[in-house]
Amino acid sequence: MWTRQHKQRNTGRLIIPSLCVVFLTYFGFHAYHGEFGIYSKYRLEAETAELQGRLDAVRTRRIDLERRVQLMHEGTLEKDMLDEQARKALNLSHADEITIMLPGVR
Repeated sequence: MWTRQHKQRNTGRLIIPSLCVVFLTYFGFHAYHGEFGIYSKYRLEAETAELQGRLDAVRTRRIDLERRVQLMHEGTLEKDMLDEQARKALNLSHADEITIMLPGVR
């Protein structure tokens, strides 16, 4: 009768811990760099701050335009002033008119 004797190897003890390290590394990497990871959170917060600034600028511009439109209503502005503002905004004039363009004047 033959008997086999097996030598105890240390590699068997390292398989499970090494697989755990590989899985933890993989998931840790994606938790930080993934689409919904920690780094993406900071990037999205920075983008949100930039877009909020742009939104505030657009709101300010809109309020300014609404105020200017309010000034052009029937009772607050003379008709020739309204006509002048419209021509300046549209960059139009009649054929029989002389237009003098001044630099930097609005």
